[in-house]
Amino acid sequence: MSKVEISTPGKLMLFGEHSVVYGHPCIVTAVDQRMNVVAEIQENSNLQIIAPEVGLSSYSQDINNLGKNPNIPKGARFVETAVRNFFEKFNMRSGLRIETKSDFSSEFGFGSSSAVTVGVVKVLSELFDVKLKEQELFDLSYKTVLDVQGVGSGFDLAAAIWGGTLWFVGGGKTIIPLGRSSLPIVVGYTGIKADTPTLIRKVEEENRKYPKIIGKIFEAITLITEEAKDVLERRDWTRLGELMNLNQGLLDSLGVNTRELSSLIYAAREAGAFGAKLSGAGGGDCMIALVDSQTRGAVERMIDKAGGKVLQVKTGAEGIKK
Repeated sequence: MSKVEISTPGKLMLFGEHSVVYGHPCIVTAVDQRMNVVAEIQENSNLQIIAPEVGLSSYSQDINNLGKNPNIPKGARFVETAVRNFFEKFNMRSGLRIETKSDFSSEFGFGSSSAVTVGVVKVLSELFDVKLKEQELFDLSYKTVLDVQGVGSGFDLAAAIWGGTLWFVGGGKTIIPLGRSSLPIVVGYTGIKADTPTLIRKVEEENRKYPKIIGKIFEAITLITEEAKDVLERRDWTRLGELMNLNQGLLDSLGVNTRELSSLIYAAREAGAFGAKLSGAGGGDCMIALVDSQTRGAVERMIDKAGGKVLQVKTGAEGIKK
């Protein structure tokens, strides 16, 4: 096989932001905005990356120098590192042309870096006929993310691989599917691109300064996440919305909320949402609101009026596929 195409979904975090980095559980769902990765063997010794969504029209690197270029463009880091790790693990070399195409902007916090990392590892396994179980695919993808950014829990990788809605414990210790039904959620984008590694380190610094206090906040987030798992299975939207609001208050106390996020969150609540919270690392990016068919339109209009952009996405999407 000389050419393979793989598709992976993005993600939205529902519960457990930041605490998941410290080994606590979270609930994450895959979204129908997808990343497509096409890989083709080339008869040379170069890795060529074409990723127009991150400004790469044609990036090239000798496969013997993967990961050694200190000036590698940001948009190529995850792809190049994934290729290097795959080649090193399975002791192989080949010229490659990899092209990515995304349904969603990398500006949105939908996990584009993780989606492309999983896509590259999977497409290479198909291209070179290497059988990878889902957990092996996760482990190699997780190593790649840590190699590039130094921090991360891997929940977005799990969403890209398994799809649906997942119960996830940091580092992939536990991954439990919670179903594939779409949830009645409205997504609002603040217009601000968040820097996830910086926000994780910000919380890490707070944890160093106030370990007992931050530890208790993580414990409270965990109690909410555990309760949310049971409530989600019963599809009790009123109670789930209340838990979202509680989770948001704790994230605010960690210092990752912003004025822009708060504006959209309160607009959604005032328009009749069951609950609303930031989704992901915070610092901007997206918020989510839980709605029903009667309130969806009003919530979307209020988010727009408050300066946000409503993103049309469906949750519980299918995981990685050819």
